[in-house]
Amino acid sequence: MFGRLIEVFDRRLGFREEFKRNVLDHPVPPRINLTYCFGGITFLLYLLLAVTGVAMLFFYVPSIDHAFVTVEYITFDLPLGNPIRAIHHWSANIMITAVFLHMLRVYVYGAYKNPREFNWVTGVFLFGITLAFGFTGYLLPWDQKAYWATKVGVLMPKSLPVAGPFLSQLLMGGDDLGALTLSRFFAIHVAVLPILTVIFLAGHFWMIRRLGISKPL
Repeated sequence: MFGRLIEVFDRRLGFREEFKRNVLDHPVPPRINLTYCFGGITFLLYLLLAVTGVAMLFFYVPSIDHAFVTVEYITFDLPLGNPIRAIHHWSANIMITAVFLHMLRVYVYGAYKNPREFNWVTGVFLFGITLAFGFTGYLLPWDQKAYWATKVGVLMPKSLPVAGPFLSQLLMGGDDLGALTLSRFFAIHVAVLPILTVIFLAGHFWMIRRLGISKPL
């Protein structure tokens, strides 16, 4: 049934030939190695984080009264909740490592040079977004470790001249961590950062397709 449906769509749209020409038969440089996989691994981890994150969104409540309770419910009472949260946690940690290794490979191979400078710039922004994902997500369980670690993090910009105190207060939503802080971190984590990620990833992928993969040194 599903195969016949695919055939119907393919006869009208010809997507199989497009996929074969643009993906399967797309030329790549000779002598590429496993280090070229770090970018793809990072993208797969991002998709995994998106799926597990959406799954937890159905049960998580971003309020100081319910955040910790709902995280406990997801972890200990919800069927498959513990492995879903564990996959989300470990995928986030591995993703940061994968992004770093991907950028290290690009730097060592000189793949950031002309004409790929703008692709390097989008990659740097994506690395920053990845770190921001980790920072904003750390507060969401609203436990003691998350609270005090985030407090240290949001107070760090305060030492910057002129704009420091404003940035710190903007992150906290006031003079101290509270309901507004959790609400802002949640909004940034599930809405702002994913939108920015999609925008920069689209540009990153388009430039890769346009310019091709750089050759090894």
